[in-house]
Amino acid sequence: MATPHTSFRDSVDRMFLHAASLSKLPPGLIEKIRVCNSTYTVRFGVRLRGAIHTFTGYRSVHSEHMEPVKGGIRYAMSVNQDEVEALAALMTYKCALVEVPFGGSKGGLRINPRDWDEDELERITRRFTYELSRRSLISPSQNVPAPDMGTGEREMAWMADAYKRLHPDDINAKACVTGKPVTIGGIMGRVEATGRGIQYALQEFFRHPEAVKRAGLSGELSGKRIVIQGLGNVGYHAAKFLSEEDGCPIVTVVEYNGTVHNPNGLDIEALKAHIKETGGVEDFPGASFRPAGMEGLEDECDILIPAAVESVITEENAPRLKAKLIIEAANGPVTAEGDKVLNERGIVVIPDMYANAGGVTVSYFEWVKNLSQISLGRMERRYEEHRNRLLVNEIGRLSADSGLEWTMTDGFKEAYLHGADEIELVRSGLDDTMRESYMKMEEVWFGDDRVNDLRTAAYVVALRRIANVYGSLGL
Repeated sequence: MATPHTSFRDSVDRMFLHAASLSKLPPGLIEKIRVCNSTYTVRFGVRLRGAIHTFTGYRSVHSEHMEPVKGGIRYAMSVNQDEVEALAALMTYKCALVEVPFGGSKGGLRINPRDWDEDELERITRRFTYELSRRSLISPSQNVPAPDMGTGEREMAWMADAYKRLHPDDINAKACVTGKPVTIGGIMGRVEATGRGIQYALQEFFRHPEAVKRAGLSGELSGKRIVIQGLGNVGYHAAKFLSEEDGCPIVTVVEYNGTVHNPNGLDIEALKAHIKETGGVEDFPGASFRPAGMEGLEDECDILIPAAVESVITEENAPRLKAKLIIEAANGPVTAEGDKVLNERGIVVIPDMYANAGGVTVSYFEWVKNLSQISLGRMERRYEEHRNRLLVNEIGRLSADSGLEWTMTDGFKEAYLHGADEIELVRSGLDDTMRESYMKMEEVWFGDDRVNDLRTAAYVVALRRIANVYGSLGL
């Protein structure tokens, strides 16, 4: 965990101020961008199990240079003001980096979801939504929450329904949250989005030989050995896609109750099923087990993916990491001090504000879908198929008229005639976002001698874009 002298919020501020020191922006504007605009603390009671239980929740709004503001809501006993403010700041910079038109926000409820059954959680969530709504902290036009640690589609469905009951005349009510089930206005590909974004980020990194060389690696992504910490939603999907589609063996998985290791690669689907059945990774067949979980971060590998919680890589363990490339699937897994050690060692870090932006990117697609009241691809899919079929038929006619025996393979013809559906359009949009954002970071990383790492480059890009918005607004 982070040292007692450096909080999560302090780590984010230090990284931001380092990038800001490289800019020529006025100190007053830098401070305006840095500070959190507001944080609301709500305390409410719910009668459960024959008694009134009081819960504490937070919603932090970091920047409203773009509206609505956007950010997840997590359910965890560790939730506190410092954490939500740090995460809200990261959301501001993340949205600016990947050019999603939101400001940054974040929220949380201090609760252990495992302590309550589903009916109780629903009542708590609906009451929390009421408290947020009466302060305009949930709204399609002002503040749009999403899932985070401890929450998912179920909780977002409850929040959306509660908001609609409070605002029955709001035609855009579905857009008050993202990450909903597809059946009530969600979007295909949202559950996998952050993990899929990790895959796309790595694919793009390995398209740039000079960047790969800086990491002390060579060749393609395929075959690179990966250690991953956390097999929740993000870690599971990242591990699944990288192992099944890119041929990367996942040699170690670090979980809260221990570590499993197989030098030839773990079966991610089987491991996920084992965790669901037993509650942990112990006794997983075909793998060695160690109860000291965090030591697994130090296993031999090419790529390390911390995908759980913040502040797990510090100045204490950073000197022992053996990975050549780290990609931050979690928010803030590397402290400011740990980041300094990694930079000194020449370990390349693909920063969280870029790497895990898949979630907010696809949330943006869902928000647009809800406002437009129509699914992606519905208007154009059959039109695309019709145009493609005209071309295929014309090629066939010309081939026959010329006497050439030229035919298309069935697989190619079927793929070409297929019009894109929602999941394909979502993945395409996400892939494009991750490619374009990486190239903007690399331009700064390679083009400015003062910038020695991708994290600083990411902050520089985000800072410039936010400053340009404020400039356009006359600030």
